[in-house]
Amino acid sequence: MNLRIPFSAVAMLILLCTSSCATTKKEPTPPNIIVFLIDDMGLMDTSVPFITDAKGHPEKFPLNDFYITPNMEKLAEQGTRFTNFYAHSVCSPSRTSIMTGQNSARHGVTNWVHPESNNRTEFGPTNWNWKGLTKASVTLPKLLQQNGYKTIHVGKAHFGPMDSDGENPLNIGFDVNIGGSSIGQPGSYLGTEGFGHTGGDKPRAVPGLEKYHGQDIFLTEALTLEANLAISQAKEEGKPFFLNMSHYAVHSPFYSDQRFAQHYVNSGKSKDAQAYATLIEGMDKSLGDILQHVKDLGLGANTIILFLGDNGSDAPLPIENDYSSSSPLKGKKGNHWEGGMRVPFIAAWVSPNDQASNQKKLPIAQNAIQEQLGSILDIFPTLSHLTNVSTPKDYIMDGYDLQDQLNGKENKNRDEIFLNHFPHAHRSNYFTSLVKSDWKIVYHYQPESEPRYELFNLKEDPFEALDLSDTNPEQLKMMMTVLSQELKSKKALYPEKYKHTLELVMPK
Repeated sequence: MNLRIPFSAVAMLILLCTSSCATTKKEPTPPNIIVFLIDDMGLMDTSVPFITDAKGHPEKFPLNDFYITPNMEKLAEQGTRFTNFYAHSVCSPSRTSIMTGQNSARHGVTNWVHPESNNRTEFGPTNWNWKGLTKASVTLPKLLQQNGYKTIHVGKAHFGPMDSDGENPLNIGFDVNIGGSSIGQPGSYLGTEGFGHTGGDKPRAVPGLEKYHGQDIFLTEALTLEANLAISQAKEEGKPFFLNMSHYAVHSPFYSDQRFAQHYVNSGKSKDAQAYATLIEGMDKSLGDILQHVKDLGLGANTIILFLGDNGSDAPLPIENDYSSSSPLKGKKGNHWEGGMRVPFIAAWVSPNDQASNQKKLPIAQNAIQEQLGSILDIFPTLSHLTNVSTPKDYIMDGYDLQDQLNGKENKNRDEIFLNHFPHAHRSNYFTSLVKSDWKIVYHYQPESEPRYELFNLKEDPFEALDLSDTNPEQLKMMMTVLSQELKSKKALYPEKYKHTLELVMPK
């Protein structure tokens, strides 16, 4: 039979086919995200050098030779490390900033959250946000969750005290919570002690890991196994994942991870310092195990990882003239100096491939060093841009998209300012510090006397040996003006004495 189809019908069929093919073309798969956050890990707690010399070359110091972190070294080779990446000087403010993209002066969590009580300290602001994040908070995991992501929290949460919304990560946008609660440190690192349930500090027992109780397994390893199971489950469900891999390591108590103990017995360091080094090496093994698992699942080219610490180092090393576990940087966790706020940060694609669609959208230079300032405030806007996630109208973020900086360029639009507002008592009491490009100012609120200032030129004096507050009054006044403006714009709360606010006193 001779069938004849009119030309117009043929044209229509071609048009329908073309239209159908166009509409069924798949959009790029959303990228998987890993935020690999280490508790109390400072800039020098690694074999990867993060400090550079005058020519911008990485410079090793004695602590870099003490720690063993081969997987961090590999990650740095395939990505970009920042030499001047800032966090708040204690954990809960930083963790809340990562979740919200806001400075602690704005979100109000300005001290570490005590699980059982208000950690205001004697002269702290009455209305500081000691309850932490709530169900109503705008958070990165919540926005990703609403856009189809499987959101996974593993490890330390510390987003709010007991009986608050923030106690449970499920309330702030996570689909899965493994081991997170109001506690800021583990009751024990040992499975034989039930991670605090049957030994160690029972009020700080890690929840939800009962299947490992009684086993000879370290907490870092148990959390790693659970994280990998959760990643596999997300793949089976056909969902992109956001993993907030938040290790309890390397926070005290300083249990020794016996898998690595022999590496440090001849180091000449104290038993606690050796134990701390095993916590670092165990964390590094976790990093390698998770990256390998992602590769084995065939997800490496579509998975980005951001590795960082949440505040300066708290390694149990001697303090000499205010230099200690962050040396050659001055200070450590809880201090106002650089050693309390500079943290390691490495960004990389798990399997670099410049032809992968999401890697084209956010190229990350390999084996690169970025010296321009970055901070924990930048994580939210960077990942929002990468995932096409929109924040609510009028929502304020204090960070910057790191797209240019991750691609080896300078972001000429950022202000290069980092504000660390700490109106509480700790190792450094009641202070606000502000870094602006090469300069840093510290304002010390003095409830019992006149306020005090410190001023440093970080370009010429990176280790804060010379206070210029008395010899450079013009620069001091200029920096105090910027500090004052930053606090006002964020509606910061100040220390109080007898219900009287200790507001800033400008230098004469």
